[in-house]
Amino acid sequence: MLTYQDMLTAVEKGKLLTFLRDAITQHRNSDDYKLAVAADEYDHQRNTTIRETIRRIYSLTGKPMEDFTASNNRIASNFFRRLNVQRCTYSLGNGVTFDEDGVKEKLGDTFDTDLYDAGYKALIHGISFGFWNLDKLHVFAYPEFVPFWDEETGALRAGLRYWCLDWNKKPLYAVLYEEDGFTKYRSKGGRAGLSLEEYEPKRAYRQTIAHTEADGDEVIGEDNYTSLPIVPFWGSNRKQSTLVGMREAIDSYDLIQSGFANDVNDCAQIYWLINGAMGMDDDEVQQFMDRLRLQHAAVADTGDNASVTAFTQEPPYNAREAYLDRIERSIYRDFGAFNPMDITSRQATATEINAAYQPMDEEADDFEYQCIEFVQQILKLQDIEATPTFKRNRISNQSEQVTMVMSEAEVLDTETILELLPNITVDQIPEILARRAAENADKTPLIEDES
Repeated sequence: MLTYQDMLTAVEKGKLLTFLRDAITQHRNSDDYKLAVAADEYDHQRNTTIRETIRRIYSLTGKPMEDFTASNNRIASNFFRRLNVQRCTYSLGNGVTFDEDGVKEKLGDTFDTDLYDAGYKALIHGISFGFWNLDKLHVFAYPEFVPFWDEETGALRAGLRYWCLDWNKKPLYAVLYEEDGFTKYRSKGGRAGLSLEEYEPKRAYRQTIAHTEADGDEVIGEDNYTSLPIVPFWGSNRKQSTLVGMREAIDSYDLIQSGFANDVNDCAQIYWLINGAMGMDDDEVQQFMDRLRLQHAAVADTGDNASVTAFTQEPPYNAREAYLDRIERSIYRDFGAFNPMDITSRQATATEINAAYQPMDEEADDFEYQCIEFVQQILKLQDIEATPTFKRNRISNQSEQVTMVMSEAEVLDTETILELLPNITVDQIPEILARRAAENADKTPLIEDES
């Protein structure tokens, strides 16, 4: 790992460009980078283990060979994306709110969606990075950003974002973010490769620009934030991708599912017994079997009493179904996710639904702790102190929940009642309260001045 102190040393020796090249190379070769790239593949329902699976047969000498006659279905499940979307939507699907007035407006119109993007990338990659650019949050994914951590404090002190459309043909672009500004780099001469050159000098994060008809736009002032305006967003306190631990279970599920489809297509459980084959050798038997699989007909050089008898064996359907069901439940349980199949078979009570959500609530507590840390660091860059709150997005027995809330309405204030009602979102509450206040003001009778 190259650190912030390593970067300072490279600057002192005049070898910053070499340092940046080495940082990109080391980043792309790291285990965390490869895991993040694999997580992106699983997120797009491209199971890398299934895609690389090759069905093999073995010769009499034990040499493995690819079986070109066998089907090779590669059925990838969507567990990884489904469960991560569930966890992220559960906490961030309704956006973020603040008790303090005016805070949300200072974060911009797209902050909720940008925060969701940062949270989702933090889950699947283990970490994401939020760059606060004046009034907009930009999200950097781990595969495109090299963090430089402080060896003493562990804080993020600088970072390098890089991208390239084609590593073999197109130039590389990179931006080095430091506490006193950012600098842009690209491949030398606009050619492909990791040899970088500076093409835009360092500038401050905030600029004051004056416009005149004669001179156009002119920078008249620059300043920076009190710290690096890039904040790390961890997906959990374990600081690792959600693919860790889940990958093997997903692979097992997909392999069983794909194997079952292959067996059905190939009739792999059918075999033939050949009588009177006039001493066929192994190669001739294999040729005979290949013709049966590919052409569904074959001729054997047999004697007068020769025969070919087919025997079938039913695929172990029940055993595989039971295993798939078991491992699916295991994936939901280990991830701490909500499995709707546990309650959809009947009309579940609110108590039963809450019990089914308990594992998910525990994981959400961990995730929301990271969300709060991230948002507060973004607010600190703007000298704002506030605590974000989240309304969890969950299914419920709404009629039962509404009945319970209304039975307690006499001892609750209007805002609390609205917060507890399941069919009202957090953003609707201020509007409802404002309309209620306006209606009450219209109904207030005027008191005439009797003097």
